[in-house]
Amino acid sequence: MRRLTDTALLAALWIAAPALAEEPVYAPALRVCADPNNLPFSNQAGEGFENRLAEMVAKTLGWSVTYTWWPQRRGFVRRTLKAGLCDVVMGVPEHYDLVETTKPYYRSTYVFVSRADRHLDLASLEDSRLHALSIGVHLIGDDGNNPPPVHALGQEGIVDNLRGYPIYGDYREPNPPARLIDAVTDGDVDIAAAWGPLAGYFAKRSQVPLLVTPIDDDGRFAPLRFQFAITMGVRKGDDALRDRLNAFIEAHKAAISALLTGYGVPLVEPVQTASGGH
Repeated sequence: MRRLTDTALLAALWIAAPALAEEPVYAPALRVCADPNNLPFSNQAGEGFENRLAEMVAKTLGWSVTYTWWPQRRGFVRRTLKAGLCDVVMGVPEHYDLVETTKPYYRSTYVFVSRADRHLDLASLEDSRLHALSIGVHLIGDDGNNPPPVHALGQEGIVDNLRGYPIYGDYREPNPPARLIDAVTDGDVDIAAAWGPLAGYFAKRSQVPLLVTPIDDDGRFAPLRFQFAITMGVRKGDDALRDRLNAFIEAHKAAISALLTGYGVPLVEPVQTASGGH
């Protein structure tokens, strides 16, 4: 994500101001850590749903929004939030241990993406047809820390027909993770397994009709999960900001859902246990 805000010039201007001049009063700012090139989540033009959500939060609080931009990859939290350059990451998994998380504001799922004219209608990683299809997946690195569908497909013995697309990609191009969805559109792969918000957003914008189907396998490949609750993350110990954000989430559930739906995010409800819990 990110170009850091330069405060040196502002500091020089303040020092040069007349000593008796009345100091201006600035509204507090929601200081957001964000990726400048990662739609549908965020970009430097403010077009992502996390950008829009930050604006909604700030408007409710009577604050402004400022950004620290940094590519969202390894070291992102350490170089931004933990470094004190910004105060909130707008999208992190529930219980993410590097930050203090808010209550979830949406829950989404990994999905299959295929061309509608292929009529594949796949919904499970156990579907035997996957052995004969070329399958696009995101790859994070060579240390085994890849998305859940990659591990589940490996358990099914589906390896040789996987086509990996680095999730970080070529950062000189717009929204590098979207190359996986482009591969489906262009026919380079038969089907892709991707995180729902990314897939839903770019499928809506594809010139070729695409089918987005939730992967309905939660529980079948335990401990792997395919659905995740997403929260906002603040620095550990920043209970005041966490509580403000929790209050916003609680009061604006319908508006948040409408925002996400407009971006094509597949929303799922928490799985209920027999006792009514999660």
